[in-house]
Amino acid sequence: MKKPVTKKFLFLIGLSSLLFKYASAEFDTSATPIESISVRDGFEIELLFTVPKERLGSWVNLCLDDKNRIIVSDQFGGLYRFKAPAKNQTLKESDVEKIPANIRAANGLLWAFNSLYVAVNDYEKKMESGIYRLTDSNGDDQLDKVEKLRGMQARGDHGVHALILSPDQKSIYLITGNNTTPVEANRSRVPMDWGEDHLLPRMPDGRGHNRDRLAPAGIIYKMSPDGKDWEIVSSGYRNIFDGGFNADGELFTYDADMEYDFNTPWYRPTRICHVTSGSMYGWRNGTGKRPEFYPDTLPPVVNIGPGSPTGVTFGYGAKFPPKYQKAMFILDWSWGKIYAIHLKPDGSTYSGEKETFITGSPLPVTDAIIHPGDGSMYFAIGGRKVQSGLYRVSYTGKGKTDPISTKPHLNELARLRHKLESLHIGKHPKALELAWPHIDHPDRFVRWAALIAIQRLPVDKWAVKTLQEKDSGKRVNALLSLAKAAGIDPFHRQSSDPPIDQKMGKSILQSLLRMKWKDLTPNERFTLVRTYQVAMVRFSKPSPQVAKKIVNHLDTQFPAQNFEMNWLLCETLAYLEAPTVAEKGIALLTQAPTQEEQMEYARSLRNLRNGWTHELRSEYFNWFLKAANYRGGASFTKFIEFIRNDAVTSLSPKEREDLASLLAKKPEIKSPAEVMAEAMAGRTFVKNWKMDELSNSASSGLAGRDFEGGRKMFAAGGCYACHRFGNQGGMNGPDLTGSGGRYSPHDLLEQIMYPSKEINEQFVPTFVTLKSGETLSGVVVNLNGDRVTLNTDLYNPNQRTSVQRKEVKSMGPSPVSPMPPGLLNMMKKEEIMDLLAYILSGGDEQHRFFAN
Repeated sequence: MKKPVTKKFLFLIGLSSLLFKYASAEFDTSATPIESISVRDGFEIELLFTVPKERLGSWVNLCLDDKNRIIVSDQFGGLYRFKAPAKNQTLKESDVEKIPANIRAANGLLWAFNSLYVAVNDYEKKMESGIYRLTDSNGDDQLDKVEKLRGMQARGDHGVHALILSPDQKSIYLITGNNTTPVEANRSRVPMDWGEDHLLPRMPDGRGHNRDRLAPAGIIYKMSPDGKDWEIVSSGYRNIFDGGFNADGELFTYDADMEYDFNTPWYRPTRICHVTSGSMYGWRNGTGKRPEFYPDTLPPVVNIGPGSPTGVTFGYGAKFPPKYQKAMFILDWSWGKIYAIHLKPDGSTYSGEKETFITGSPLPVTDAIIHPGDGSMYFAIGGRKVQSGLYRVSYTGKGKTDPISTKPHLNELARLRHKLESLHIGKHPKALELAWPHIDHPDRFVRWAALIAIQRLPVDKWAVKTLQEKDSGKRVNALLSLAKAAGIDPFHRQSSDPPIDQKMGKSILQSLLRMKWKDLTPNERFTLVRTYQVAMVRFSKPSPQVAKKIVNHLDTQFPAQNFEMNWLLCETLAYLEAPTVAEKGIALLTQAPTQEEQMEYARSLRNLRNGWTHELRSEYFNWFLKAANYRGGASFTKFIEFIRNDAVTSLSPKEREDLASLLAKKPEIKSPAEVMAEAMAGRTFVKNWKMDELSNSASSGLAGRDFEGGRKMFAAGGCYACHRFGNQGGMNGPDLTGSGGRYSPHDLLEQIMYPSKEINEQFVPTFVTLKSGETLSGVVVNLNGDRVTLNTDLYNPNQRTSVQRKEVKSMGPSPVSPMPPGLLNMMKKEEIMDLLAYILSGGDEQHRFFAN
C-alpha cells in the first residue's frame, strides 16, 4: 500500500523518480486507482468497483439495510443494492441489482423502522423533492412501494440531504441546506425570531449567488417515523450535507461556507459544528455572516479549511485501532480527502483535531459507512456525473482492534447543558426560574442553552426582569435575547405582524446606556456592542439625543486592542455618524497588516458622511488602488467594487469635485512577485540563513520577543497570502493558528526553510501531464462530469484552469511544495525570532514569549 505523500521518505528518494512514476502511469476514465490514493500507515485501500457511468450513474449515498446489504443512490438516477464483497474480492456489475421502487435523485438514505427512508433532492425536477418511505409490499424482498411523507421545495445544491437515526432509535433527523425552503414545523427549539440583523446596508454576493436566501438558512429537523411530526432543532447553516451522533448521543455536522468569499473578513472555513438543542450557527446572506466571536451565534468545534463537505460517519464498529473507532470521519468532495476528527470533551461541548486519513487526486468522495460484517469502511466517489467508484478501507497494522465501549459519558457541564436544553421542549412552568441563574455562565454552550430557554417564553414573562436585573453580566446577555424576541428584523417583517413596540426598544437602549464598560468581561463587552446593533436594527435608528449618548458610551473604547472589538465598534459608530470614527477608522485601515482587517474597516466606513477631511478621504480612496492587487475568491473583486461604489455615493458634490482626479485614477495591477516585493519594500537581502544557526538561536529560548514585530514580519513575509491565522489569511496553505501545539521552534523553522521536505497532506499539489505534453501543477478544486479544475496560482485562489479527463495522460501528487524557499533571507535574526514567537504563540500577545 502506498504510504502518505507527507512522509519524509518522498524527499529522500528523489524528485526525478517520482515524476517518472506518475508521468509513466496512463490515466484513463476509470475510478481513481489506489496508486493515486494515500492512506494512514497500517490501513489498506481496495478499489472494489468502477461504476459504469452510462448504466449505473454516479453514486452519492451509501447505507445498509437490515441484512447488511449496501444500498447506493445515483445522484440523477435510481437506487441499487448489493452484498459487500468478500475479502480480496471485487464487485461485478452483475452483483449490483436495481431497486425497483420508482424513485430517483436521493441525497439521503436511511434504513430504519423496517423501511428505507429517502431524501430526494432532484436538480432536474423530474420528481418532487422531499422525504419518502420505501417498503416491500408483498414480501418478495424487493422495495417496490413508494410513499411520500412530505414534499419540500429545494433547488440545486444545498437542498434536502441526509437522514440520521436518533440515538434512542425513535425518530429521524433531517439535514437541509440553505436552498431548501423551510417547512412548517409542529414546534421549534430555535426561537423563531430570526433575522439578518445587518446594522449597515446589506451587501449580497457580488456574483449574484443566492441573493434571495435569508435566515434561517440551513435547518436540521427532527421528525417522527410516519413523517407527521416535525421539530426544528438547529439552524443557521449553509451547505450541510450529512451528520452523525457520537457515543454520548451528541450530533455533529460538517458545514461549508461560501468559497467565493475567500480572503474576506466574513469568510468562515468549512467547519465541524456541534448541533446542540436550539443552536444557531450564523449563516446570513452576503457579507452578513456572523463571525464566531459574535455572541448571537455559536463557534465551531473544529475549523477545517477550504473544501466541499459531503458524507459523515463515526468509526464505531470498525475493526480499527481505538483512536479511529472513536473518530468522526468527514468527507471533502472537491479537495479529495477523508479526515478523521478526534473529538474530546471541552466544557459542555467538544474541541477536536483533524487528521488527514485518506487523500487522492482526484478523489471526489461522497459518502462512507462502517460495515459491521467485516469492520471495514466503505466509501464512494462520484457526484455531478463524474466517474464513480466504490472502495474498501481495512486495517492491516499490528495495533489492537478490540471493540471500544460506546457507553455515554457526559461531564458535569454537559449534564447541566442537557438539563437546560430540556426546557426547550414544551412549556415548563419553572423554565424562567431554572434558566435565569445560568444566562451569564462562563461556558458558552451552557449560557446559550439558558438564554434559548428564556427567549422561547412570551416576552411579557421576562422583559421586566431583564430590564431591572442588577447583575451586569446577566442583564447584558438577557438584553440581547430581549432585542430579538421583542423586535422584528425589517427583512422578515410581514404585513400581519403587530406594530413594533418602540417603547421596548427605548427601554433596551436606556438599560444598555447604564452599563459600565469596566464591570463587564471581554465577552460581555462584545455582547453589549452587539446588543446595541440588534436593538437599532429591530427597533429603528434612535433619536439624535440617544444616538449621541451611545456614541459617548462607545467612542472612548475605540480603538480597542483587538480586531474583533474594533470590527463591532467601527461599524456601530459609523452607523451613528460618530464625529471621530473617520479619523480613527482610517488610522486602523492604514495600519492593519492583513487585507481582511483593512477590508472590514473600509466596509464599515463606506456610508459614513461626517467627520471626513480631504486628507482622510484621500487616504481612503487610495486604499482602493492598493486593494486592486489583493486576491480572494470569485466574488472578492466585486465586493471591493461594491464598497467603493457606496463610498463614492456617500460623497458630497464638493468632495466629489475635490477628489475627481483621485477617483478617476486607475489601479496598477501587479504580479504576485511585485506585490510580495512591495510588502517587503525597503528591505534588502540580509543573509542566506543556515538551519543550524537559526535553530540554535531559537532553541535557547524565545523569551522577551516583540509581539508587534512578529506580527509585522508575518505580514511582510507574505504569510497571510496563503495561510490562515486566527480568522484571517488565505486558504491555500495550512492553518498556522495551532502551530504551537504541533511544532517546536526547530520544526517550524524546518517547515519554512525546506517547504518540500514534508508537505502538509491537505495541500499537496497535483501534478498533471496532458497528452499534448503540457504539464500543470495545482490543487484540484472542482470536478464536473469529465472536467477537472485546478487552482494553479498559490497567491490567487480564483486563478483556475480546467482540463478534460480525456486530455490527461497522468495525474498524481507533486513532490514540490508551492511554498517558495528563501522567505527568511530578507529578515534579520531578531526579526525571525519574533516571527517564530508570533506563530508559535498563536498570535497571543499575553504569551510567555512576549513577557518583559
